[in-house]
Amino acid sequence: MAKKRSAPSGGRRENRAESSSRRLNSASGRRKLVAFFIVSSIIAIVTYRYRFRQSSPSQGLVTTHANCQHILAENSKVSGNSSQRHYTYPVLGYITPWNSRGYELAKRFNSKFTHLSPIWYDLKSQQTSLVLEGRHNADRGWISELKKAGEALILPRVVLEASPAVLLGKEKQRNKAINLIVTECKEMGYDGIVLESWSRWAAYGILHDPSMRNLALQFVKQLGDALHSISSEKISGQQLQLVYVIGSPSEKLQEHDFGPKDLETLSEAVDGFSLMTYDFSNPHNPGPNAPLKWIQIVLQLLLGTSGNRAQSLAPKILLGINFYGNDFSLSRDADAGGGAIIGRDYLALLEKHWPELQWDKNSGEHFFFYTDDKDIRHVVFYPSLKSISLRLEEARSWGCGISIWEIGQGLDYFFDLL
Repeated sequence: MAKKRSAPSGGRRENRAESSSRRLNSASGRRKLVAFFIVSSIIAIVTYRYRFRQSSPSQGLVTTHANCQHILAENSKVSGNSSQRHYTYPVLGYITPWNSRGYELAKRFNSKFTHLSPIWYDLKSQQTSLVLEGRHNADRGWISELKKAGEALILPRVVLEASPAVLLGKEKQRNKAINLIVTECKEMGYDGIVLESWSRWAAYGILHDPSMRNLALQFVKQLGDALHSISSEKISGQQLQLVYVIGSPSEKLQEHDFGPKDLETLSEAVDGFSLMTYDFSNPHNPGPNAPLKWIQIVLQLLLGTSGNRAQSLAPKILLGINFYGNDFSLSRDADAGGGAIIGRDYLALLEKHWPELQWDKNSGEHFFFYTDDKDIRHVVFYPSLKSISLRLEEARSWGCGISIWEIGQGLDYFFDLL
């Protein structure tokens, strides 16, 4: 900082006046400078917010105070840079053949995902043999476009519909089932599969039998090892992957639950566990789709409180996030208790009834009430930007990936969060 010069004694009055004038001019200049920076800052903030708003329509709408007007006006708007990923852990998106919109969104937002899983295959019993059905669902043109659009791996889902007595009881049948799956991956150029079998085995009632449960776990391990022995066509040095679908365990573990011991048993052979943390409520017990506290309990059950265990296994958990909602009837006299709705159904209800959206802080979900044409009262729970954001934060805090059921059922601006 420059030092002040001493004024000659003979000209103190003039110098004091000159100094006073300079201070006034200096103060005035500082005020103008401050005013300039304030105005410039305001202009910059407004400009930034405008540009940010233009590039990311969902910003500012991630709020508990959601309303019909904003949702109807903004739901179809997404960031201009649709390839930028915000969620850095694995993201798996399911696509169903009965909802063609999912196919288009998978291409459009390919770079938002690490894995895409079309629902195509069933492994079934055919008398005393096994058959893999579903290739007729596979769209080779779509697969080719996906590979050009981005780096997301394609892992079609395979559901084990075969009787456990046929599939698990004999080593020859287990080997044949694995060979059918691996051969399909090779011939179709898949990057692996998503396997769903635990819920089927639970339905058959075999998981309470220790020997059958062990055979079931060994089958999954054997399949994982077989897939890992094959190199991926897409990524050099990477093997085919196995993602395994698991349900949410009960707070007090039941015999049919997939629990923490099962997770550890399969952790080496399985690349990811698609955890179904949704469908908490049903028409007989209306309520939120996936309460946040329940999700936290499920993760604690599977991963425990030990830091080391959570750190080693959490990256393989793909926390389930629903892009569908539920419309439940609240009338006991109603013929049907309601059921699932997707994005277009939700928007139609908003346009017709213009309801007041409410925030349930306990579940972390938005909901609203309406009365239909038959004078029956309904409650609707459907995902919002805020509810999805909270679940992404929860998954991120554990170091988990996410799995979305399913991407064609949501609103376009959901993808801004991924």
